[in-house]
Formats: sequence, structure tokens, C-alpha cells
Amino acid sequence: MQLVDKIKNTFNNSSDLIIKNNNNIYIVYLESLCSQDKINEYILKVLTIKNSKKLQDNNAAPNTKVVKSYDEIINFILNGFTIIIDKQVYAVETKGDLIRGVESPTTEPDLTGPKDSFNESIQTNLGLIKRRIKSPLLISDDYFIGRYTKTKVSILYISNIAKKDIIDNIITKIKNIDIDGITDASHLKQLISDKTNTLFPTAILTERPDKVSQDLLDGKIVILVDSSPFAIIIPAFFADFVNPAVDSYKKYTNINFIKLIRFICLVCTLFLPAFYVALISYNQASIPLNLLINFAIQRQSVPFPSYIEAIFILIICAILRESDIRFPANYGSSISIVGALVMGDAAVNAGIVSPIMIIVIAVTYITSMVFTDIEVIYSFRYVRFLSIILVCFLGLYGLYMAIFFFLIHICNLTSAGIPYTFPLAPFNKPYFNKAIFNISRKKDKYRSSYLTNKNYRKQGD
Repeated sequence: MQLVDKIKNTFNNSSDLIIKNNNNIYIVYLESLCSQDKINEYILKVLTIKNSKKLQDNNAAPNTKVVKSYDEIINFILNGFTIIIDKQVYAVETKGDLIRGVESPTTEPDLTGPKDSFNESIQTNLGLIKRRIKSPLLISDDYFIGRYTKTKVSILYISNIAKKDIIDNIITKIKNIDIDGITDASHLKQLISDKTNTLFPTAILTERPDKVSQDLLDGKIVILVDSSPFAIIIPAFFADFVNPAVDSYKKYTNINFIKLIRFICLVCTLFLPAFYVALISYNQASIPLNLLINFAIQRQSVPFPSYIEAIFILIICAILRESDIRFPANYGSSISIVGALVMGDAAVNAGIVSPIMIIVIAVTYITSMVFTDIEVIYSFRYVRFLSIILVCFLGLYGLYMAIFFFLIHICNLTSAGIPYTFPLAPFNKPYFNKAIFNISRKKDKYRSSYLTNKNYRKQGD
């Protein structure tokens, strides 16, 4: 009875704390976290049978444990267990179904890849990975983060592939986190990143268990966070964000052409507006005469300099993209159509912007849609504006400076101690063949020495 009173005081008589007395056997659980059907099936039916006080011998619940400390009692209650207080204290798993089922990927769709994705249950997510990697060498180390949330975090790696120093580096960062709580994988990703003052993400958030499984086999580390439908993959490099892992499902000769297209899209989305502004405002001699005359005719009614025109349209497009993301799916396409067609046409007719500027900015945003990671898209936005600002003062020389600043910045980044520009600098052929230029699956036989120092071969002769 003293233990029951202590539990009541700990929870301050919370309205969802249920305490039942069944022949001096106390049943304690949180109604908001538990399933009443499971409690009736696993506990109440058992306790109504005579001589059934040995709960572990008679209970049909899949997870029943003997509890030995008060802290464990509180922890089990907060995790959806029902506590049975008799001569011994038992914890019976009776979690309610508070999560959605396994659905198709929404942020990383693919035509030919698997159609399952993570959900908010860490056990389900772990099962989706172990369904693919059936090996006892797949290790899962659990930690709890947050003074109040006690969020479960699992660090996954394959013990005979992943490098120990990378594992130890991540575990040390996890253990050093002292915070009130985390509620999503993106919060944890920010806490364990090598640098926080960078534009670019140094860890990948993914909802695809197949991508996670591929990266585990390459020697990377995966972090699962309870209540989050995304996994964190470390280390992550700039090439990983440009070329997604789903490329491996297509024939390498076809996908290499797509990779070339993506590289062209990368250059266009970063520097095309600045390049146009530099040519039209400062370096007109670089434009053929007929084309320059055509540009001049189109811009004769525009009262603003080209860089003001470009910044104005880029801001409008950024607002449209944000509204498209935040609006419900049923309205998103309507917002895009209204913004792109009606406002663009009206702005040209009103003489605020020129038609060629509309074309340049449209190409810039279309090429940015090739990349799916939202953080990378946001970082491209900063580079785009920086390049335009430098071009305002220096013309093409400003564009060259923007390119150099971009390269210097990404060369200064690391992910889990490995340079962000890997596998180009430092050059590594196995990972280059995976992320930059695909080769035949039959010839892809080795892992990168930067990700493993134990098991280099992944395919037989």
C-alpha cells in the first residue's frame, strides 16, 4: 500500500493514472498509454483464475518482467506497461496502438524500390531493418536522452564492418547530451553534428529502411529515435545529397546519364541567376550582339536594375515554395499555379520584371526540385543570394568569388571526422563508384577504407 501511495504522489494524482485493487493485488497503469483490451486479456482474466498469483507462469502477455527498483516501476509505467503489485512487482507490456501502420515513402518516393517506410515506433523501424539484414552482427545499442522525455535512441551498426572510432565518436556525443528532451530525430541530428554554423547538413534524415540497410552494409552508423519516422545516417557527404541511394535500383549506364544531369542542375540552381545578372549588368561584351539587343528590348520597360529584379523574383519564389510546403496537399498545386502563372504573367505585363528573368528564375527553381533533401535546398538558397550580392559589385569576378567561397566552405566541413567532399577529396574509388559514377553491380566488390578497416570485400570473386 505504501508503494501505491508513493506512485500516486509521484504522478500528483494524474487523471489518467488508474489504480485497481483485485484481492489485494494492485494494478497500476496510465490509461492514456495502455490498451484496455490488453489489460483485460493479459492481466484481469489471469487474476480471476484461482491459484494464479504466479503471474509469469500464467500470463499470456508477450513481455512480462520482474521489477526490482522504484525507478524501474516509474519508467515502465511511462512506457505503456501495467504494473502488478503483489508479493513481487511485475511489469506487463500493454501498450496501446498509438502509431500508424507502415506506409509508402512520401518524401523519398521511387518507382522501382521498396514501398515501405519508417513510422513513429522504434521497434517497428528496427524490425524493418532487421527484416533486411538478418545477421547477429547487426548491433543495436540503446540510450535514453532527455531529463523529461527519456526518449529512447538506438545506435545501429554492423560490428565487423563499421569503424570503431566512428562508433565511439557518435556514442560519446550521445552520452554528452544534457537537455530537457528531444521529440524528433531532427533535434538529435542538430545536437550531434560536427559543426552547427554551416549551411549544409552533415547527417542524412531518411524514411527509407532500404537506404538505411544499404548504408549499414557500407559501414555507416544509423540512429533511430523513438516517436520519429526518420532515421539518421552518419557520416553523410555532399555527394550523398546530390545522388540518392535509390540510384542503385537502376541500370548503371542509364543512371550515370541522370547523374550528369543532376550535376548540371546543381550548377544551374546555385549560380544561374548570378551568371545572368553579371552578363546583363556588367559584362555585356560576353553576350552575342543579337541576343544582347533582344535582352535590352525586353528590359526597356523595367525600372529596376537586374540584380534588384532577380532578388525580388527569388524572394517571391521562396514564399511560394514555403506556402506550397505548409499548405494541405489539396491546396498546394493551386497555390503553385496561381503563383507561377497568374503572378508571373501579371508582373511581366506590368513591366516590373522582364520575361527573360522569369525564364532564368523558373529554370533555377525547376533544377532545385531534382534534390529532395529540404535542408540542402535551403542551403542552396543562401549560396544563390550570396552569389547575386557579390555579382552586384564585381560582375563575373563576384561570381568566381562566390564559387570559391562555396568550395572553401564545403571543403572545411567534416562528417564523423571524414571530409565532406569525400569521395572526391580525398579521392576514394569504391565510394566514388557508388555515389558519383556508378559501375556494374558485378564489379562493385569493395567497401571504402574510410568507412571500414575490417571487412573490405562485399562481393566474392
